[in-house]
Amino acid sequence: MASLLSSQFTLRAERLSSLPNKHFFLHSFLPRKSSSPSARSVPRVKCVVGNGLFTQTTPEVRRIVPERDDRNLPTVKIVYVVLEAQYQSSLSAAVRALNKSSKVASFEVVGYLVEELRDENTYETFCRDLEDANIFIGSLIFVEELALKVKTAVEKERDRLDAVLVFPSMPEVMRLNKLGSFSMSQLGQSKSPFFQLFKRKKQSAGFADSMLKLVRTLPKVLKYLPSDKAQDARLYILSLQFWLGGSPDNLQNFLKMISGSYVPALKGTQIEYSDPVLYLDSGIWHPLAPCMYDDVKEYLNWYGTRKDVGENVRGPNAPVIGLVLQRSHIVTGDEGHYVAVIMELEARGAKVIPIFAGGLDFSGPVEKLFIDPITKKPFVNSVVSLTGFALVGGPARQDHPRAVEALRKLNVPYIVALPLVFQTTEEWLNSTLGLHPIQVALQVALPELDGGMEPIVFAGRDPKSGKSHALHKRVEQLCTRAIRWAELKRKSKTEKKLAITVFSFPPDKGNVGTAAYLNVFASIYSVLKDLQRDGYNVEGLPETAEALIEDVIHDKEAQFSSPNLNVAYKMNVREYQKLTSYAAALEENWGKPPGNLNSDGENLLVYGKQYGNIFIGVQPTFGYEGDPMRLLFSKSASPHHGFAAYYSFVEKIFQADAVLHFGTHGSLEFMPGKQVGMSDVCYPDSLIGNIPNVYYYAANNPSEATIAKRRSYANTISYLTPPAENAGLYKGLKQLSELISSYQSLKDTGRGPQIVSSIISTARQCNLDKDVELPNEGDEISAKERDLVVGKVYSKIMEIESRLLPCGLHVIGEPPSAMEAVATLVNIAALDRPEDGISSLPAILAETVGREIEDVYRGSNKGILKDVELLRQITEASRGAISSFVEQTTNKKGQVVDVADKLTSILGFGINEPWVQYLSTTKFYRADREKLRTLFEFLGECLKLVVADNELGSLKQALEGKYVEPGPGGDPIRNPKVLPTGKNIHALDPQAIPTTAAMQSAKVVVDRLIERQKVDNGGKYPETVALVLWGTDNIKTYGESLAQVLWMIGVSPVADTFGRVNRVETVSLEELGRPRIDVVVNCSGVFRDLFINQMNLLDRAVKMVAELDEPEELNYVRKHALEQAKTLGIDVREAATRVFSNASGSYSSNINLAVENSSWNDEKQLQDMYLSRKSFAFDCDAPGAGMTEKRKVFEMALSTADATFQNLDSSEISLTDVSHYFDSDPTNLVQGLRKDGKKPSAYIADTTTANAQVRTLSETVRLDARTKLLNPKWYEGMMASGYEGVREIEKRLTNTVGWSATSGQVDNWVYEEANTTFIQDEEMLNRLMNTNPNSFRKLVQTFLEANGRGYWETSEQNIEKLRQLYSEVEDKIEGIDR
Repeated sequence: MASLLSSQFTLRAERLSSLPNKHFFLHSFLPRKSSSPSARSVPRVKCVVGNGLFTQTTPEVRRIVPERDDRNLPTVKIVYVVLEAQYQSSLSAAVRALNKSSKVASFEVVGYLVEELRDENTYETFCRDLEDANIFIGSLIFVEELALKVKTAVEKERDRLDAVLVFPSMPEVMRLNKLGSFSMSQLGQSKSPFFQLFKRKKQSAGFADSMLKLVRTLPKVLKYLPSDKAQDARLYILSLQFWLGGSPDNLQNFLKMISGSYVPALKGTQIEYSDPVLYLDSGIWHPLAPCMYDDVKEYLNWYGTRKDVGENVRGPNAPVIGLVLQRSHIVTGDEGHYVAVIMELEARGAKVIPIFAGGLDFSGPVEKLFIDPITKKPFVNSVVSLTGFALVGGPARQDHPRAVEALRKLNVPYIVALPLVFQTTEEWLNSTLGLHPIQVALQVALPELDGGMEPIVFAGRDPKSGKSHALHKRVEQLCTRAIRWAELKRKSKTEKKLAITVFSFPPDKGNVGTAAYLNVFASIYSVLKDLQRDGYNVEGLPETAEALIEDVIHDKEAQFSSPNLNVAYKMNVREYQKLTSYAAALEENWGKPPGNLNSDGENLLVYGKQYGNIFIGVQPTFGYEGDPMRLLFSKSASPHHGFAAYYSFVEKIFQADAVLHFGTHGSLEFMPGKQVGMSDVCYPDSLIGNIPNVYYYAANNPSEATIAKRRSYANTISYLTPPAENAGLYKGLKQLSELISSYQSLKDTGRGPQIVSSIISTARQCNLDKDVELPNEGDEISAKERDLVVGKVYSKIMEIESRLLPCGLHVIGEPPSAMEAVATLVNIAALDRPEDGISSLPAILAETVGREIEDVYRGSNKGILKDVELLRQITEASRGAISSFVEQTTNKKGQVVDVADKLTSILGFGINEPWVQYLSTTKFYRADREKLRTLFEFLGECLKLVVADNELGSLKQALEGKYVEPGPGGDPIRNPKVLPTGKNIHALDPQAIPTTAAMQSAKVVVDRLIERQKVDNGGKYPETVALVLWGTDNIKTYGESLAQVLWMIGVSPVADTFGRVNRVETVSLEELGRPRIDVVVNCSGVFRDLFINQMNLLDRAVKMVAELDEPEELNYVRKHALEQAKTLGIDVREAATRVFSNASGSYSSNINLAVENSSWNDEKQLQDMYLSRKSFAFDCDAPGAGMTEKRKVFEMALSTADATFQNLDSSEISLTDVSHYFDSDPTNLVQGLRKDGKKPSAYIADTTTANAQVRTLSETVRLDARTKLLNPKWYEGMMASGYEGVREIEKRLTNTVGWSATSGQVDNWVYEEANTTFIQDEEMLNRLMNTNPNSFRKLVQTFLEANGRGYWETSEQNIEKLRQLYSEVEDKIEGIDR
């Protein structure tokens, strides 16, 4: 095990003593009873992580050994394993009582929490305990790797044990059950009612419910059956009833019954026991109520008679909060944390209806007890589940559709808070990760699929008694937020105040209102118009979106040039300190307020503009983007004073009822703090305070949306990315395509050679000679070679032409017109969907001419002329058929009219299906009509979803305190379920990836990558590949890039009975057919937050491979690990550390910030940022230690890399669209670290189309420049969006410089052509300058910088012109503001 690691608590204790609110920190989490030490007496808050695991508790606190006396009674030893500790106090009390009163036997007991079994020593003790045990009990064992450990240990002793009782758990563990002749060893094969429960068909929580029904009816039936077998089965069922009853009395009788019936030493002694005391399976429970209720009316009648609460709580005007509780906590008496929440809510003036259920399905009780059966209106204004589990199915199998249906009927905000399950309070406080990864998977990710939000940790666990206790500061936060959400339902629209927050990256006036794919101000304008119509007070809203921009970005009072935006509020330092309880904690990073960010030297400034009850504010930025020194820090700095002042203003001065963060994405959710399950010293929690947060997020970015949900408590509402179009051809590329078609018709006449030489010289002018090998001009070439040259050029042109581009920017509430949706549908139609029985359109068309589509793709990639031509015909026919179908379903304005009716009439008789009519005029007239019909029915459904619009509707629902329906985020082309937008975005169950399909795709890409590298590298295999794992692309592709890593090192994932992946097994070298490739995995900060279980899996896999006894030349992982272990003097396991990311709570390498703000000196500085920020490793042997810095191992591993590699997974985001890709690119860095100084090959896998490609980085950058930056279709689409469009053009150029800086793979002509397009063209230049002078200035500056840093060589007059322009635009900006 790792040696003693000591993790520093984030806030150093010496600073604590100087803070004004001493009670604000550490002890505010602990229950009030304990007297808290003053901050001064704690020199350093340190946590010594003993075994490096999350769960540090020990089973010894659950061991009770009877005292010896002279009665010599036989001892019955019981060993139990449970998921949560709520049974501990109840069971311990039962055993103590038995030992006091029993005349027949004495009882010894020891209990284990399933997570503790990860620790080897604890597991050995567990196995030893079983050796002399009489009875084993297990319950809720659902984590596969631990379930297998339990199974192995118990199996050894099963025949010797007197009784084995396992309550709902994984089938593998359930099969261990044994009571006399009753067993479950045939589980899953037999016909009896028990086993029917476990059949996979009912993938739902119905399982636990049917089990409960069985428990109620079976004992009555079994009583009358004579055989012993039936009696044993009856006692098993009674045991389950005792166990679910959970009180000390029930558990005492349970132990008496089992010992008397099955322990040989007690055979023949009469042990009396009473029947189980049964509690309601579901109902309403209140700590002060005389009983449990199963009728709301009765409960409310009792509530109305209470004397202990004021009229304000009893009366009709109180907000009503529904709570969902776990029955086991109530019956075992472990309900202190529930009581605290109920009391806190009542103290804040809310009425509470706390319901509970015994099974794992809460949807029934929710519908029965929260909704008025007559009016169908909810009794409650918001609901908080304190169970932490998914609404239907708890930790086992979830039924999300059923949960969503129940919550939709209820239609109120649904919050899922968490009690700590696998950690004690202290462990959680000291952990930088926050919640235990398994708990994140079960209790954060799964409830999100139901539409749950705000994962606030409200209860801790006492290490000794195992009981839950409330964390008072967190309970306050939870209750205030629940009431604030409830108030949205009760407040009138005219009084409601909304703070709309926009972002500005990088900080510059030309950048206000940045958001991915979104025309921010046009969208805000459309939202405000809609809210105004709806009755909100939006006084003084300007006439146009342009005027709105002017209002926000220009300071009206400034007499002369002013860099400032409009100032909405000036906050003096005293007011700031009074309103911001954590202000003093920011001084360590930023000094005393007001500081120099967002301040005028005396006050802190809040930028923005108020219209009636709506405030539009500009969120300050991180504050360190322009400071090269701060960018090097391995951990991110706290927010600055201006940032904190902004949120204090919104919450306490403007008094917003809700805040709407507008677009992807701001920096609030990326501030330092725990990854998930924050405490009250985590910055995102302090900043958002108790304002309900609604957040518009791009539908294709579920990973960052999930961070916003978990860390800023956002209700994320998805918006559509702009409709995609094909890139098309322009200028020389268009000429080339015309030359090629004339070649095809004239190639056999004498003019063939002449046309080919024109093709070659035009291709050179278009710089295609870098992508295609062209013969020298004047070389004699044979007819066959001519075809090949033309085929290769043609293939390259078609690749450019058919590339998808998102055109323009999206405006909220404006869905695409039908014709704009054609390109999207063509791409949806290009994918096979075997699981739905749908063939892709290209495949159907290729079949008609007797070809396999994969074959055509391969031929076309090689440049075989007839295949390139066939692929072009297939592509055109696909577009034509789909356009003709869409035309049939649209009206004159180009909007889709009732698709359903139109479709029925089209599909009704099948006489004149438009696509069949269209294809009848092409060579594909014999296409299979059945397959076409299945495909077009599916496309019809997709078309309805693409043009549906619910973005405004969902926002209004959220603002009215209603439920926003959840939906997956991702790529609409791969997964049309992402549509329609306007859903509360969620990611996926993190344990469900990689899927089998993802593994299949990954193998193809890895094999192509290795082939490509062998070709470029003299036939040698790459020994190490350095690659990046992104959160979003793993969600979109269900773990393809994760699977690629597994396949490189030669292991494959193994799923458990629930389809969750927590294990891997090695693939033999014979089956692999090549050496195992070593990897260096750089996980983005977002991937780390969402998929920490998968990081654990990867690390286990790499270490397992490093320890295989295989020849080094066939196992590069082992080869390098042995070398590194020797050099560094560490063991092989530690040397095989390959999974890296940022420190917990930090994101990105900051290279992107440095490049965007031009705040870097040389490339070495960028490389240092990468190394200092990205060298934190995850260790599967000590997962509780979080991310630990291992820079030496990181550098050594990178120095062996022969290739760097990234994935592109959707047409919307390409290499130069966002700065993340170059921010994570280590190409130049690896060259500096390699002993031979050789530059590694850099590859990009492109799986955006059905024809997956592996290209070099420079090929991809060229393709990107041709299809976006230099393509009139793209830049004119952007210019149509005005102010925002100019910024998008500038951003592409800046990101291109980023690639030059990290990889050196950008050709000179890219800059040269960009200069010709945007600077040499006078008309274009003036349009850019007048539309957004600030962004234009940055564009000019970027050209000059590219030249100054040696990335672009050009003529002196070009540079002179740029310098002149720079001073012109400077003057113009001064003049504008004057």
